[in-house]
Amino acid sequence: MRTKFRVNGVDVELDVEPRRLLVDVLREDLGLTGTHVGCDTTNCGACTVLVDGNAVKSCTVLAVQADGTDVLTIEGLAKEGALHPVQQAFIEKHGLQCGFCTPGMIMTSYWLLSQNKDWGEDEIKKRLSGNICRCTGYRGIIASLKRAKELMREEHEARP
Repeated sequence: MRTKFRVNGVDVELDVEPRRLLVDVLREDLGLTGTHVGCDTTNCGACTVLVDGNAVKSCTVLAVQADGTDVLTIEGLAKEGALHPVQQAFIEKHGLQCGFCTPGMIMTSYWLLSQNKDWGEDEIKKRLSGNICRCTGYRGIIASLKRAKELMREEHEARP
């Protein structure tokens, strides 16, 4: 089935077997291997991407369902060689260890911050609960999200 969508600001058009998952098309057909396949059951969140601004687990979305949408993957966050504040914060605050869950955690964190809500730590934990990390204990991830919020505020204030 002919499918057209935008990935990280680039229009793509390809023939997709109707039963193929978005995560597989991103990784295998488009070479965007930052989106990880963890469980194929929506439990781990390693495959989280944004579709039309909403965080989704791409292991449960058929690629044909992405037709006409705008998809953002971990590769699309950095601009002109500069890491996005969320990516930078994960480095600064040690929000990653093995790195397997990191793309999904970063994309979910990016989505959370895009909601422009001042969530407390309990609400952040609740909203990150769909992403599993087996290494960090989440302290570094939560600290990273808080730091990303600071960096994004600073970046916004620095704009003319």
